[in-house]
Amino acid sequence: MTEHAVVEIAGLRRRFASLVYEALLLLGVLALTFMLPNLIVGMVFKVTEPGWLGWVHIFVVLGAYFLWYWRGSGQTLAMQTWRLRVVTAQGGKPLSWRRALLRYVCCWPSVCLFGAGLWWAFLDRDRQFAHDRLAGTVVVLLPGRPS
Repeated sequence: MTEHAVVEIAGLRRRFASLVYEALLLLGVLALTFMLPNLIVGMVFKVTEPGWLGWVHIFVVLGAYFLWYWRGSGQTLAMQTWRLRVVTAQGGKPLSWRRALLRYVCCWPSVCLFGAGLWWAFLDRDRQFAHDRLAGTVVVLLPGRPS
């Protein structure tokens, strides 16, 4: 007899806590990959990148971070801490590059429009964020470690 793991959709409290922790981790990622290079270039060459290029830089750096983790293990560093994993809504499979990219692109308006896509979860029948609903993904809770 084969045993199938029961997968549970992660609760809102856990997902919001993971988001807060993720934001703290991203400060370090951006300090290393955005602020430090810009400080060095500014000090050495006495130039700064235009504002629009700065946003493109941030978009690419964060995209690389999220796509790398979502495609690899389905978990960012914060998601690992909170025992969360992002998978496809249909079948619970790992994300393809295309689906991971779609989720990432949908995350920006979801978060930047005053968190409207996050607040959406309070109205959604499955308590999913708008970007997960649009991308066909779901964040699941991984089973706890046995004692």
